[in-house]
Amino acid sequence: MLSRRHLLAAIVSTFALVSSPASAFADPAAGDFITKLADTAMTTVAAKGLSDDERAKRFRTLFIDNFDLPEIGKLVLARHWSAPTTTDEQRTEFVRLFEEIQVLTWARRFKDYSGEKLEILAIEPGTTGDLQVESRIKREKLDPIMVGWRVRKAGAIYRVLDIKVEGASMAQTHRAEYSSVIQANGGTVDGLLAAMRKKITQLQAESKTN
Repeated sequence: MLSRRHLLAAIVSTFALVSSPASAFADPAAGDFITKLADTAMTTVAAKGLSDDERAKRFRTLFIDNFDLPEIGKLVLARHWSAPTTTDEQRTEFVRLFEEIQVLTWARRFKDYSGEKLEILAIEPGTTGDLQVESRIKREKLDPIMVGWRVRKAGAIYRVLDIKVEGASMAQTHRAEYSSVIQANGGTVDGLLAAMRKKITQLQAESKTN
């Protein structure tokens, strides 16, 4: 899984206040998308006084609406996604389990919001045809954290595919870790799915004790 530093930074970036110099960006609407994502998270998920269940419910809606989970699944599983031994049922379950792990991991950390601000620095075309939104998280009395967003546009709809924190890609980090689990379990995704179910049980237990 992601290191605590990378995970926290990625979480903060999804709901921090977004500001923009709003000049010659490749696609200013991508910045508007990130702004709306941030504002929605701040006014809903990061609201004070929510129960853990309600906070998780609100984050799940935000996550599903703004992140392209099937495409993230392809990025994370890489060659195992299209392997002949991987079934459609396994792909569907992987996306479901991945979503659940992210929701359980991230939602409870919204309680720790402390007013960090995210500034958009640039929006540029990526090498794959997606957009790369470069930004930094400004923190009081601490060095800023550089965060890059990989955003895909389909028609008028934008979705997040990946987040890079100080150069470390969320998708690539998960890919390396999940690939290691798959290789340790005979080269198929069954072992990974079992490990993910176990992780969900662990996270659910932790949420009841915190």
